[in-house]
Amino acid sequence: VQLQASGGGLVQAGGSLRLSCAASGSILRIHNMGWYRQVPGNQRDMVATVTSRDITNYADSVKGRFTISRDNAKNTVYLRMNSLKPEDTAVYYCQADVSTTPWRRSDYWGQGTLVTVSS
Repeated sequence: VQLQASGGGLVQAGGSLRLSCAASGSILRIHNMGWYRQVPGNQRDMVATVTSRDITNYADSVKGRFTISRDNAKNTVYLRMNSLKPEDTAVYYCQADVSTTPWRRSDYWGQGTLVTVSS
């Protein structure tokens, strides 16, 4: 299973970006999907997650500004980021909890996409 993330870049404070992450490979079912971010030297933190039933969860720091969604037909998860702040600058990683067989289930991670917010 491979996760391919895209959509990062440089944006001014107050601007918007949309990240996408498509899963491919031998996929039986995708359970939770999520976005995490990491600043060099810090731990990787949860930004937002979405279950297979579209139940979402957000870090307090992004509530009201970010929206996570998924397209199950495309095995893709999105993160819409509005009102970006310099402190949102990080490498963003997508994650998917995937069953590849009825007996095998694992977490998979994308390669990371850099988001830089200038002040």
